[in-house]
Amino acid sequence: MSQRLNQTRHSLELLRNELSKVFVGQHEAVEQILIALLAGGHALLTGVPGLGKTKLVKSLSCLLGLSFRRIQFTPDLMPADILGGEILEEDPESGRRHFRFLEGPIFSQFVLADEINRTPPKTQAALLEAMGEGQVTSGGATRSLPAPFFVLATQNPLELEGTYPLPEAQLDRFLLEVVMEYLSPEEELRMVEETTGGEAPELSPVLSGEALQEMQALCREIVAPRGILEEAVWLCEATRPQSPQALPPFQEYGKWGAGSRGVQSLVLAGKGRALLQGRGNVSHEDLLMVLKPVLRHRLILNYRAAAAGVTADSLLAELGKAAQRFR
Repeated sequence: MSQRLNQTRHSLELLRNELSKVFVGQHEAVEQILIALLAGGHALLTGVPGLGKTKLVKSLSCLLGLSFRRIQFTPDLMPADILGGEILEEDPESGRRHFRFLEGPIFSQFVLADEINRTPPKTQAALLEAMGEGQVTSGGATRSLPAPFFVLATQNPLELEGTYPLPEAQLDRFLLEVVMEYLSPEEELRMVEETTGGEAPELSPVLSGEALQEMQALCREIVAPRGILEEAVWLCEATRPQSPQALPPFQEYGKWGAGSRGVQSLVLAGKGRALLQGRGNVSHEDLLMVLKPVLRHRLILNYRAAAAGVTADSLLAELGKAAQRFR
């Protein structure tokens, strides 16, 4: 297994090096997206406009050699615009008519759901089955999506007019919520130099879909010791205000905490981070490093938190400090 771990680490380092040729900075966001890919989950990418969210996704899909489709979510988008639907066709020779299913853009390996919070809940819900089970049901028939299948959705946290916040059931389908911050002055200077000059370098695939699936299978083989599993359970239990194990800040400011899928996601993301670093065991540090992206979108805070300026990230920072007991 050590040889497979080393090969995987080398391949992922090559991927990141190639990505750095066209995408500057955002190292933490890139790492978290790779963790989601390795763990076989989906990611929600949050950030203000102009940080390169779409460019990052398109570049990754090119380097992975996966089929890519971009869906621009708008208020008038309908579920059939995503999933596809039956169309009536006529055979020119026999004159007979028949229905044929026309696949929508969801039938791709790498799907960018751009500005997902700009479409009503009815259309947002069209992604639930696809993200949860890797299949689509339409016209009474169930159709499998191509593998590997990865959804990366983006949303703008600033604009509220004309947006529809994602329901909790939809948010819970995302393994991670990745937050993109502004670049440092040095990184921004390098970005401007590279993007306002000559032609950008062309990207070629450095991995295949089959190789990614093998990495995802290897990720499941990463060992999560009993103590790590117990820590993951405790971390989620501590976020539930009604639980006797809840930390005081969550009892005061929390409305709902992370569910059982949050525990699973913590362990899987921890395995993904361990694999990214070429290790065969999940560590305490792995769980702490993925704590915020895994749980920030699974917490619902009450009105007192809004009044006090308390955020999910600030509560999770307190949780991370309390988790030092497992060190």
